Amino acid sequence: MTPEEYKQMQTFARYDGLLLALLWTLSFACYIIGFGIPTVSIIALVLALATPFFALHRLRVYRDYGRDGIISFRRAWAYVFFSFFYASLLFALVQFAYFAYLDKGYFVHMIQQLIDAPENQQVLSQYATKESFDQMIRDIQAVRPIDLALSMLQANVFVSVLLGIPMAAVVCRSKAKATNK
Repeated sequence: MTPEEYKQMQTFARYDGLLLALLWTLSFACYIIGFGIPTVSIIALVLALATPFFALHRLRVYRDYGRDGIISFRRAWAYVFFSFFYASLLFALVQFAYFAYLDKGYFVHMIQQLIDAPENQQVLSQYATKESFDQMIRDIQAVRPIDLALSMLQANVFVSVLLGIPMAAVVCRSKAKATNK
């Protein structure tokens, strides 16, 4: 890969990482709003599940417009990794900002309400005692916003490594195949 090709890949990956971070931010916002309005949580789930399809679409755009329809497996995988990496960095900043400055205990309070709801008590009692759920809430409260953001960053990067393999396999196209259009 030439320096120009690497720079081009990084430019596409940064742009698509920004778009992916916006998708995740919208999903996260719907998730938080979904505590108060349960139907909005379905939108959060749909947006989260749309992530690989959106990333696959953007990978195809990069292949077709940035690479003239030809991309190797390794370059496609690297592109997916970098797109998710940049998205993960931006999304970690969003999550940090939310939990550090906007949340003010709302997230933990809503989880506590879910645990305390009478309709959930029977199901939850099969998994653990009330004391263990109270301990879980205390543990969640003890997590600093930066720790939460960094753990989500790490998880998202790990997922990008795994998702990149099948996505790259689907989109890669050799020169011989591209010339037979």
